[in-house]
Amino acid sequence: MAGTPPGLPTLGVLGGMGPAATAEFLRVLARTVPAATDQEHPRIVMLSEPAVPDRTEALISGSDAPMPLLEQSLRTLVGWGADLLAVPCNTAHAYLDRLHDWLPVPLVHIVEATLDAARAASPDGAWLTATTGTVVSGIYQRHARRTDYRLLLPEDALQERIHAATTLVKANQLPAAAATFGAVARELLRREPVPLVAACTELPLAAAQSGLPGGLVVSSLDALAAACVDRLYAASPTGSR
Repeated sequence: MAGTPPGLPTLGVLGGMGPAATAEFLRVLARTVPAATDQEHPRIVMLSEPAVPDRTEALISGSDAPMPLLEQSLRTLVGWGADLLAVPCNTAHAYLDRLHDWLPVPLVHIVEATLDAARAASPDGAWLTATTGTVVSGIYQRHARRTDYRLLLPEDALQERIHAATTLVKANQLPAAAATFGAVARELLRREPVPLVAACTELPLAAAQSGLPGGLVVSSLDALAAACVDRLYAASPTGSR
């Protein structure tokens, strides 16, 4: 039986924002890993911390309330042996960017990974669908400008419905979330037929149940999982995708 690839880093996952999205990230990660046996998968240490204050509420109010627990949780993961970090929450990255300088190990950045995937899927641009906190923070817009990538932002009324879809997923109301997101997505696609960047980790779950044709949604969960696998197996002398 094959053993764990030598030199494979330990991945530290900070989840709980929200729990369903974290569970889906782990499922996608396991599906993406180039492994044929249990022993060929990476070691993962995970901390699910749902007590992190609401990121959107904090960003809109100008509060730093999520920062202390985000920092504490990442330090915990490093203390548990994490060599590489991943946080399957887009909105949290508005705060994580401010913690970058003290992180002792690399963070796989979900925004960079997702925009790379969007650019590969649609070089001419894409719609940004995200929590209102992510939109207000401007984190996707800033990263997109660095590479001159065109991101289209929904109008306020549609943005409210997109955010509502994310909260419905968190409330375990997936059919309602799917219906809400699907209706908004179809309206956006009528306005300009470019893919939608699901830049909230709840939105891929809603999109999967929405009946939208394949290829129209760029999942931030898929993008983060793929980027983690690239980093994990690139670091192994025998590992490559």
